[in-house]
Amino acid sequence: MCAQCNNKKFHVHAAAANTASVVVENNSHTEPCCASGHCQTASASTTDHNVTTDGELSGDDDPASSPVHGFHVNKITSADVPSSSSCCSSSSDCHTHETVTDAPTDAPTEALSPSSYNATLSWKVAGMDCPSCARKLEKAIMTLDGVVSAKVMFATEKLIVHCQSATQSDAIIDKTQQTGFRLITTQRDADAPAPSFLQANLAVIVIAVMMALSALLNQYSAEWGLMAFTATTLLGLFPIVRKAIVMAKNGSPFSIETLMSVAAIGALYLGETAEAAMVLLLFLIGEQLEGYASAKARSGVKALMALVPEDAKVILPDGSQKTVAASELQPGDVIEVAPGGRLPADVELLEGNASFDESALTGESVPVERLKGEQVMAGALVADKVVRLRIVSEQGDNAIDRILHLIEDAESRKAPLERFVDRFSRWYTPAMIVLAALVVVVPPLFFAQSWDEWLYKGLTLLLIACPCALVISIPAAITSGLAAATRRGALIKGGAALEQLGHIETVAFDKTGTLTEGKPAMTDLISWDGDDDRLLRQAAAVEMGSAHPLAQAVVNAAQARGLSVIEAAERQALAGRGIQGVIDGDTVMLVAADRLPQGIELTDAQSAQAFDLEGEGKTLVVALRNAQPVGLIAWRDNLRPDSAKAIKALNTMGIQTVMLTGDNPRAAAAIAREIGIDFKAGLLPEDKVQQVELANQTRNVAMVGDGINDAPAMKTASIGIAMGGGTDVALETADAALTHNRVSELPMMIALSKATLANIRQNVALALGLKGLFLVTTLLGMTGLWVAVLADSGATALVTLNALRLLKFNYKE
Repeated sequence: MCAQCNNKKFHVHAAAANTASVVVENNSHTEPCCASGHCQTASASTTDHNVTTDGELSGDDDPASSPVHGFHVNKITSADVPSSSSCCSSSSDCHTHETVTDAPTDAPTEALSPSSYNATLSWKVAGMDCPSCARKLEKAIMTLDGVVSAKVMFATEKLIVHCQSATQSDAIIDKTQQTGFRLITTQRDADAPAPSFLQANLAVIVIAVMMALSALLNQYSAEWGLMAFTATTLLGLFPIVRKAIVMAKNGSPFSIETLMSVAAIGALYLGETAEAAMVLLLFLIGEQLEGYASAKARSGVKALMALVPEDAKVILPDGSQKTVAASELQPGDVIEVAPGGRLPADVELLEGNASFDESALTGESVPVERLKGEQVMAGALVADKVVRLRIVSEQGDNAIDRILHLIEDAESRKAPLERFVDRFSRWYTPAMIVLAALVVVVPPLFFAQSWDEWLYKGLTLLLIACPCALVISIPAAITSGLAAATRRGALIKGGAALEQLGHIETVAFDKTGTLTEGKPAMTDLISWDGDDDRLLRQAAAVEMGSAHPLAQAVVNAAQARGLSVIEAAERQALAGRGIQGVIDGDTVMLVAADRLPQGIELTDAQSAQAFDLEGEGKTLVVALRNAQPVGLIAWRDNLRPDSAKAIKALNTMGIQTVMLTGDNPRAAAAIAREIGIDFKAGLLPEDKVQQVELANQTRNVAMVGDGINDAPAMKTASIGIAMGGGTDVALETADAALTHNRVSELPMMIALSKATLANIRQNVALALGLKGLFLVTTLLGMTGLWVAVLADSGATALVTLNALRLLKFNYKE
């Protein structure tokens, strides 16, 4: 899958123009996608060069590119090419995007300059069982000359390499295979069926059968039994030793494979052949359990990726239909989807109305009806009839892709606890190896103890020393927590944010678009001459054509009543006051109640009505016809249906809540009173920042908002949370997002964070507790090698399975 756009098809990305780099995704083009001459340049100053097989630039200016080592590469050298330039026509498999240049927070090279590398390569990785596998692969690839950085996304099983030349592909593939993993390099590999149970567990089955035969032979002849157990151990040990040597060469000398190899060889030396074989069998079973648990943890991501169909039916300009790959769809293409079909991209409904099942994305079990012109997210299911839709999302930028990108970004942002365990594990294993060496040497040398006895205990300590269970205890819990949050509509950008959520003591909310829907509706129409329809029709005529939400609400209300609305003549905005126009020979003016034209005053009764409406938190204008007050029109941005429930739930959890708004105090007070929240009103963006800074001095504060004006306060808070329907700036600034626009998901998010922290504490206690227990029992001579393997592989499986419980997290309101 593509590192930049999550496209499932193999294709190429041209580099951003000012980077002079090559970006290659999934190196398996069987045919040059631009060889047919469809390659287009967006600037006359662009110069394309071919990359030859030795990695040098050829001097010809032919825009057609040539395949190199299975790649299809274009070199962009001009700084004048816009990032939106396209490499191929829509009928090709080649699409252009900007280079991904932002290195993840914990990537090997934290801040890569685009000029420090010339190519970005990406593959899907098979064979990873745990996050430590990802780190081993990163270390191995970083040993190659010309590799600037390597990052493995464990959740999406993706490898991204920044390097000096695309010709290093073969070396990277070979190094990955030597490390024990496999890169998917062709479409055939990608489409290959999953291995059967027998294939996946062949090593375990073979060793188990040989163990059984060895035990049977040992019943009849101790000598034959010894030979059989030895053969079983050597057969099972050979691939492990080979992998241990590769790991040591690649910068991981203290891997579990190394420790297993030393322990098994030592057991053979001591004549404990049956125990050596049992150690290997338990180790292989533990690895299979790890793989199963990891696959379950990634199942949510895979299910998300599977929501986008492979193909789509495109309607051509002549009305004919053509089935194309979803990766070839471009904005503006018209597609047709039958009931039961899923949408391959974000789309706009072209005609009538239709129902869509969006439960996979929003959790709503009831199909949602969409009207002509409304947009629907990729992955939604067409519920009731055949629909025609227009593609509105670029390749790699639909709703599913954006979630996947955020999941990958989240994986790279480690929690403080996770970073601590990483640092701890770096000295823990060497320290334990030193301890094991001392256990072997000190008693025999200084206390005349048996060398064989203490060598056996030292080998057992080596197996206990493996930090696998400890290292995976936190990532497993955090990955499960992030996946559980995503399923419930809360996207959390990394372990650090997930951990911080569990410590939140105060939540500050923006009002408009966060606690309220952000869509004002006309709530009151008071006609002092008794003709409501005339007042509404004339007000709508004056507001006709305006893009202002309040104006559109008036027009919509008039149309809903079936009134015929035509645009007023001589329309003009009255700066800071309102708007006016001429309709039916009347000059109609809509102005704020406190900004009436000079000489016009309301009666006491009329002023009282206006005062009451303002007290209800409504925005209102006075309608003047020919300079005479004739009525009031009031709007209100209605509260979200779940706002009150969310505030109540947070208060029940002991978390303080406050609303920060730029609205006037009376309107803010009305909203706050209705949902039971404290408030600060009349705030500018910088005032919100000051309020958050002040609260942050004594408490951990979360800021929830949706607009550009909320972004500074969100960044200032301990954690920023954006509404999914908010602005791009707010979403990018935030550490988490409520993708379904439901405020009630916030208490769930915090409760899930607390559950994750509790799960982490359980996992760390389990991992260290078992190791500590067996460390003592080993030194006392009560337990041996096979129990040590259980302390490692068993603990690893236990902490992973414990972490998976978070996937079934059930929030009780």
